[in-house]
Amino acid sequence: MARGERRQNLARLGEIAQVAARHGFGYVFGRKDIPPEPLEEGPAGKSRGRRLREMLDELGPTFVKFGQLLSTRPDIVPPDILEELRGLQDDARPEPFEQVRAVVEAELGLTIEQIFEEFDEQPIAAASIGQVHRARLPGGQQVVVKVQRPDAERQISGDIQLLYQAAKVAQDRIRRLQFIDLVETVDEFARTIRRELDYGIEARNAEVFRRNFGGDETVAVPKVYWRYTTPRVLTMERVEGTTLRQLDLAEWSAADRVTLANRITQTWMQMVFVHGFFHADPHPANILVRDPDRISVVDCGMTEQLSQRDREALVRLLIDIIDQDAERLPRRLRALGVRFPRAKEEELADRLAVIVQRYSAIAIGDIDIREVLREIFGTVYAIGVTLPARWVMLDKTVATLAGVALEISPDFDVFAVARPYAVRLVADRYRPDRIAGRVRADLTRYAEAMLDYPFQVSELLDEFKDGDVEIRIKPEGFDQAVEKLEATANRVVLSVIAASLFLTSAVIAVFAHYADVAGLSLLALPGLIAAIVLLVWLCVGIFRSGRW
Repeated sequence: MARGERRQNLARLGEIAQVAARHGFGYVFGRKDIPPEPLEEGPAGKSRGRRLREMLDELGPTFVKFGQLLSTRPDIVPPDILEELRGLQDDARPEPFEQVRAVVEAELGLTIEQIFEEFDEQPIAAASIGQVHRARLPGGQQVVVKVQRPDAERQISGDIQLLYQAAKVAQDRIRRLQFIDLVETVDEFARTIRRELDYGIEARNAEVFRRNFGGDETVAVPKVYWRYTTPRVLTMERVEGTTLRQLDLAEWSAADRVTLANRITQTWMQMVFVHGFFHADPHPANILVRDPDRISVVDCGMTEQLSQRDREALVRLLIDIIDQDAERLPRRLRALGVRFPRAKEEELADRLAVIVQRYSAIAIGDIDIREVLREIFGTVYAIGVTLPARWVMLDKTVATLAGVALEISPDFDVFAVARPYAVRLVADRYRPDRIAGRVRADLTRYAEAMLDYPFQVSELLDEFKDGDVEIRIKPEGFDQAVEKLEATANRVVLSVIAASLFLTSAVIAVFAHYADVAGLSLLALPGLIAAIVLLVWLCVGIFRSGRW
């Protein structure tokens, strides 16, 4: 790291410490140990959740996005803080219009007046990385323009490095966080936010969703105007609707609320089970409601993709959960790409059986889907298994979707909507054309393998001939045995040296006639002292090892 960057990071770290102290979290950067339970209230009687939210908001886009990530992790964040962090998702401080103007004109190469007929200086939404303004194109099209905050990329890159350092320190200092891989959490966050910095990715995602839902009157996805779009400026069609977060559902009838929850759930089930490409951030600010059975989907920056094989494996897992067949669950998880030692398969099956049995006496409609998923994936994490990224994303998406649906209609059952899609996907698997396709694909793979076999054997023989093949044998416990043998050999060597020093000192003491004391030569004294020190060292080492 260059000296200038190091100085810049130190300055930023000092700024973070000052902001933290201002919001009552100064003890985190102090020399004293971190208190096991931070005070519930701080300056002006504010709760710790509100103080944390305000601190992250003040620190800028990186910390706001990190707070958003934490708001989807109820397994590691206390409920009071979780509730406040959700306020970060659509409540960031807007940038002054002059800075917005500078970004737009630098990206598009013209003044705002030359590009747009109208451009509203007041943003309609301010997110952590950018903010959205209403505008009108020269042809009269009503659009929204998403503009990235100035210096967002530079500040985010520097802050990510600081987050890595903070994660390592917190992992070492705070015992209560040792069950969480904080560095991996920051790594996941870094990958996500770097993708969101490129608005071109979001634009392409929106085009895919728009194509997938083409002709569906119940779901609208805004059109992208590519001529006015760059990695830092995104211009899209203005779609109808009120964000779900701003909607007053108390005035709605129970039937309308059920219809709306069903429409939102149906939309995401189509994404997951039919299209295999889903919006991974279905929180209320990203869903615009036109009427109970018609919605618009916006902010397509966070997405994930599932292959046909992934979807079929997922369906079988969901059916086994619904049918309470716990014995099959470890096998289903392996089919999803989850890898764990065979020795732990029985433990995993037993833990999952306990979870499934706990819900066996509860009616399907009374089961909290978020809690079931949280327990299942929490069990997977507990035995030291890492899920593939696409399943972690799907887990968060389904949990968020279930929470949104339950907020709209407390009695709504997400699984009841998901099951027909799952059954249809399983039935489609046994359609004659699908079976013929799989047989054809399998035969092609087998034929390719048979044709490649002679070449692979020839390459292996060439490697043997050239001496490029290495055979390594690593018996269990071999490394520990080697370490013990090396320690034993070292002690034997030291013992031989000590004995040699004793014998040499004895010979010198008897036969040398220089500075005699009581008939013994003083020349023997250094060797004798060295021999005694070595013997004491050996005795202490043997005593501390417990093997004596």
